[in-house]
Amino acid sequence: MKLKISGMTCGHCVSHVKSALEGIEGVSEADVSLENHEAEVTLSGEVIDTDLITAVEAAGYQAEVR
Repeated sequence: MKLKISGMTCGHCVSHVKSALEGIEGVSEADVSLENHEAEVTLSGEVIDTDLITAVEAAGYQAEVR
């Protein structure tokens, strides 16, 4: 699943978004790209799109499912 991420400006932002996404039960990995302003999320279980968006927003960024 891919998410468009807005608001990232540096490597610290990438780490923050990655941690937020990987902290969700059912997410096995999140590959976050500052250059592309997106995250590719690998799921190991069922995850609701809004849970992913909420986690990114709680970390201080904006997200939408692509």
